[in-house]
Amino acid sequence: MSAGQPARQATAFAPASAGNAAVGFDILGFALAGAGDTVSVRRIEAPEVRIAAIRGTPFQLPLEAERNTAGVALMAMREALALPYGFEVEIDKGIALGSGMGGSAASCVGALVAANALLDAPLTRQALYPFALAGEAVASGGRHGDNLGPMLLGGLVLATAERLVRIPVPETWHSLLVHPEAVLETRRAREALAGSYELKEFVAQSSNLALVLAGCYAGDAALVRAGLRDVLVEPRRAPLIAGFDAAKAAALDGGAMGASISGAGPSVFAWFESREAAEAAAPAVQAAFARAGFDSQAWVAPIDSPGAHLL
Repeated sequence: MSAGQPARQATAFAPASAGNAAVGFDILGFALAGAGDTVSVRRIEAPEVRIAAIRGTPFQLPLEAERNTAGVALMAMREALALPYGFEVEIDKGIALGSGMGGSAASCVGALVAANALLDAPLTRQALYPFALAGEAVASGGRHGDNLGPMLLGGLVLATAERLVRIPVPETWHSLLVHPEAVLETRRAREALAGSYELKEFVAQSSNLALVLAGCYAGDAALVRAGLRDVLVEPRRAPLIAGFDAAKAAALDGGAMGASISGAGPSVFAWFESREAAEAAAPAVQAAFARAGFDSQAWVAPIDSPGAHLL
């Protein structure tokens, strides 16, 4: 490759993430170091997007680009930038599907970050966000960025329809995420939210979101403890997750600032003021799921974990 020419192939790692972060349904999430998808993208002459392979899943995901989150994201990029060339994609899944850890979003973001490195003029992470939203909609049925934002920027991110805002979090604060070996499809979890809501529920949730954001900016754990409670969505989804109540109680008994469902579930997350506290609480949370009949995996990582990056 001569100087000044773009690379022909790139590989990116996109981390798992916990969407909603209890108080920010569809708009707040944080990255989780330690698990993620690896996506390789090759620039090809043909003006199209191809999914060449998907590995690491117990069942076959769609290889048709228009039915795949990574494929649709790259199709959106090609169209918006009027690219005369295309991309061929290979995906190695490292996030269990239906786990509430952003598995569909990770493939989408990994593909975009890798493909971005192959552009003649690479874009900012913010500029990749609309393409990621298009891809995520294939899996979830909606354009929401609570998983995409932290994967693109890292850390805790507020993701509105058009903007990503990284929220500062003390580096000592850590998350514990426990994934029981069960599957809860996002669409089923969203169906549980149908029905009417009272205005006072929205006021309470807005208050909690404000307390958490203020606590993060100020590094004030007491504010986060006061606000990290989901009064809107969790009560409607918790019955779908066997062992959830006991797992949450175990995290809180272990000193968590708060605990709730990760994304659509069934994974559970909790925030702690130190890595040591998070690690100490993990066995009890896993034991709660074991009593419900599920083996589980646990990850402890800084809430301010890094986002997607090139390998």
